[in-house]
Amino acid sequence: MAKQGQRGKHMAQIQDQTDRDQFIAAMRGVASSVSVVTTDGPAGRHGATVSAFCSVSADPPTVLICLHANSRIAGVVADNGVFTLNILPQSAAHVADRFAGAHDDRVSDRFDGIGVEVGSPPGITGATALECQVDQAFPSGSHLIFTGTVRAISGATTAPLAYLDGGYHQVTPLARTKQGQCS
Repeated sequence: MAKQGQRGKHMAQIQDQTDRDQFIAAMRGVASSVSVVTTDGPAGRHGATVSAFCSVSADPPTVLICLHANSRIAGVVADNGVFTLNILPQSAAHVADRFAGAHDDRVSDRFDGIGVEVGSPPGITGATALECQVDQAFPSGSHLIFTGTVRAISGATTAPLAYLDGGYHQVTPLARTKQGQCS
């Protein structure tokens, strides 16, 4: 018991010392794939660029996405009960920008001019698309975390567009030696 109490006290000290700016700086150093979450249904069609997603389980196939709780996309996904996680290929930085809102001042519909696969929710052409049924939604800090069971998978599984330190990057494999170690 004493060890657990000491650990808890230590964690509280770390949390007190960690501020928002330090956390953001640390997270900027973590590369992640870029995806667009799309949804369509009774609450309407919408999409937004996200980098906070991951696989949860293969049995059944389940993914997790994090959306700002006050964002339009979070409300629409919650109301529609479905979403597609579109993992963008490295050639799709313009799509990521569009759904991040970079063109909202001159384009009224983020889907306008973007290739979209038929379906509900829609998939983005060229992306690896995982069509999901929402299982759970729960708050964590400023965000809502959604888990979704994958109902269908489509598209290519090409090298993803990556995001690191405020910019887009390409994933490049490292050279390997005969023993399978990176050189």
